[in-house]
Amino acid sequence: MTHAPVRFLCVAALLVSACATGPDESGASIDVAAVRTVIAQQNKQFTDAHVTGDVATIDSMFTADARSYPPGAPAAIGLAAIHQLTVEFLKIGVTEFTEETTAFYGNAEYVIDEGVYFLRYGKGETERGKYVNVWKQVDGRWRIQANIWNASPPTG
Repeated sequence: MTHAPVRFLCVAALLVSACATGPDESGASIDVAAVRTVIAQQNKQFTDAHVTGDVATIDSMFTADARSYPPGAPAAIGLAAIHQLTVEFLKIGVTEFTEETTAFYGNAEYVIDEGVYFLRYGKGETERGKYVNVWKQVDGRWRIQANIWNASPPTG
């Protein structure tokens, strides 16, 4: 009599539970689903702040040494540079901005949020694209450590 199916099920159950919650490299536990919910709320706050022009809220969502990599422009390193990038970006007149997470993973210190976005600005122009945000746990709050985004080719 073989115990291979039982061993397989035990290993599979351990792997599945380790993906949902479990220790990271430092030994700290993380509930990925709970953190994903927090980041989803912060993504909503981030996108809403772009529509309302709330630069202070956007600035507060980044770490002090954050990096932003906008398409077709130099990297913005640090809060002052990211602030200036945000001020310039908002001049396009954002009227709608949404993000949808397509992949989410990480540990107790950093999580990665990959996804797609939709942006409406100006006189009805639209843009769809993809993004990656690296969120870092700082003083008990998740903040953006690095982000990059770019537009997808127009469809049609």
